[in-house]
Amino acid sequence: MNDDAGHSPGYDVARRALEEARAQAQAAGKQVGRGRSGPVASPRRTGDRRRRTWSGAGPDGRDPQPFGRLVGSLARTRGWSPKISEGAVFGSWPAIVGPEIAAHAEPSALNDGVLHVRAESTAWATQLRYMQPQILAKIAAAVGDGVVKSLRITGPSAPSWRKGPLHVSGRGPRDTYG
Repeated sequence: MNDDAGHSPGYDVARRALEEARAQAQAAGKQVGRGRSGPVASPRRTGDRRRRTWSGAGPDGRDPQPFGRLVGSLARTRGWSPKISEGAVFGSWPAIVGPEIAAHAEPSALNDGVLHVRAESTAWATQLRYMQPQILAKIAAAVGDGVVKSLRITGPSAPSWRKGPLHVSGRGPRDTYG
């Protein structure tokens, strides 16, 4: 049953079938590896030649990337960075200006680089107007230059006497006081 080389006839048939399968796979452009007996790497096409490359010990583009870096690059490529910076002003307001100021004032809107801040009293609004350069510097350090160019600080609004869609001009019920 054995031939001259010490192999059975079935061995030669299996070897020829394997060689034919490899030749067909290479003709179709598929990767042919050696399994456990040898290294298998993803081939890189260079013209008509195939060259095997392995990832080295250093970082590679195929390695897992930190989530923050991926999100940051996605935001830059899609043009979301300005909106993310604007959201960071609102989201981290207490960290930017400090807990004392954040307890008495909060940002309400950001339009065209103008941050609208509403203070809880007129005294706090006046104090924040004096501190405006320091607040702008803190915002620029936290989220970047150019996101907030100026502040518009307002105090609390007075109650409105105007009720309903129809209104008579003049002072209204206040003219009968005192």
